Amino acid sequence: MSPIPIIGSIYVPSPAKIARIEPLTAQEQLFTVELPWGQTLGHQPGQFVEVSVLGIGEAPISVSSSPSRSNGSFELCVRRVGDVTHALHRLAVGAAIGVRGPFGHGFPVDKLRGKDLLIAAGGLGLAPARSLINQALDERGAFGRVIILYGATTPAELLFRGELDAWAQRADVELHVTVDRRGEMPWTGNIGVITSLFKQVTVNPRNTAAIIVGPPIMYRFVLIELLGKGIPEGQIWLSLERRMKCGVGKCGHCQIGHLYCCQQGPVFNYSQIKGVEETL
Repeated sequence: MSPIPIIGSIYVPSPAKIARIEPLTAQEQLFTVELPWGQTLGHQPGQFVEVSVLGIGEAPISVSSSPSRSNGSFELCVRRVGDVTHALHRLAVGAAIGVRGPFGHGFPVDKLRGKDLLIAAGGLGLAPARSLINQALDERGAFGRVIILYGATTPAELLFRGELDAWAQRADVELHVTVDRRGEMPWTGNIGVITSLFKQVTVNPRNTAAIIVGPPIMYRFVLIELLGKGIPEGQIWLSLERRMKCGVGKCGHCQIGHLYCCQQGPVFNYSQIKGVEETL
């Protein structure tokens, strides 16, 4: 029997259950979420859901798992930063939550197939980027080179360390990791901001699609590196983090100029937004 897609009102959360919780860092946990009756989320890499905790509220969270690995569940990497995420971190396996979505435009996987992928992820940006990375690895023959640049503040803040190790051991993945400073954990790798990794990478700009996901301050400098390597503006995609409150373009919290991140984004082509104020 094929999975049943998530259905119902875009305004009313569907019931869901926390099936697994994996600590990743001192601030992040990975939640495996199951929907009832064999439903599947039916998301694209880069999309987000609105997650609600009864009596607390609702928050937008990017889906971290790949559609190619759904198996009747999906994953959310949650950083403890606000009321809803603090409440999520206090929940146990088996707890009930609400889910609306998926919402927004994700990464254009169909346009990316056949191209080399250069993915630059900073901090928590690896969570949505991981969805695309794992889909590309599951469809490895459909993509060219897979180059991953990942930066975090300290080694203790690196996400998905087991997967980073697995990617580093693959002959068909080029992984480069950096931290801003050593911190308290042992570290023998690169030290510096993520742009310091670009000197380690050569690309064929005509056949390279670039993906940027991370804190806004990182985007301007990564774009300079990408454009400096000759990658066309139309082959660069960015995921913009905004307060996507309603998810359906009604509240205006995520509006940037004439664009609504929850509908036209959160993934945008750079040529689409480069002239829009308040983006970069």
